[in-house]
Order: sequence, then C-alpha cells, then structure tokens
Amino acid sequence: MTRQARGSFEVKITPQPPQEGVGDPGVGRLAIEKQFRGDLEGSSRGQMLAVGTAVDGSAGYVAMEWVSGSLHGRRGSFALQHSGSMHRGSPQLSVTIVPDSGTDALAGLAGTLDIKVANGEHHYELDYSLPDLP
Repeated sequence: MTRQARGSFEVKITPQPPQEGVGDPGVGRLAIEKQFRGDLEGSSRGQMLAVGTAVDGSAGYVAMEWVSGSLHGRRGSFALQHSGSMHRGSPQLSVTIVPDSGTDALAGLAGTLDIKVANGEHHYELDYSLPDLP
C-alpha cells in the first residue's frame, strides 16, 4: 500500500568551483542542503550537475542527495535521485528514492517525490511504501 507524506522544505544551493581535470567546466557543479518539515522531518545534503543552454528557459540537471530524519515517526536515511529539464520554460522533473538505500526503520523504502514551488516556498509530496506497513 502506498502512503503519502507532505510538507515544506528550505533549500540552499551553493555553486562549487570547477575542479581541474574533472569533467567539462561548462557543466555546473552545486552543493545542495535542505531542511524538511512536515511528515518528513530532517535534513539532506547532496550534489547537483547542471547545464544551461543559449536558449532562454532551457536547461537540465541531475542530482543525488542523502536524506536523514524521521518519516511519519520512523527514523533512518535514504537517497534521492533527481533528473530535471526545462524546455523553454516548461519544466519536467523526476525524483525517485534510490532502491535499497533506506536504512534503520526506513529499510526497504521505495517511492517518488514531487516538488512544487509556489510564492517562493518549496513543498513536497512523497508517495512511498515500506515492506512492513499495511
């Protein structure tokens, strides 16, 4: 059975300097830090790679982050994998829980995360399942 967790989060994105001999300097590398509130209480840290284009409103990014905290009262950690693009202002985003990344009381966690931004505030809806939940 799938459950849903909802809430808000604050995000801090910090550009990282290009690293000699690692990839193309046209690919931006950014550090991510988040604070989650609501049904998911905790924090995350991760990294993003992003590319902008010469066309206004078109770009792409991938990111990985580790989340630690409490999900509906169950403590543990898990990883999120992001894949996003913007085609001339039209966004597409997929955020999934990395299979078998859940630890402690979140072992076996699976699901997807939807992010919405309204009036400068970030909100999430996490549709998830755990093997021992009814």
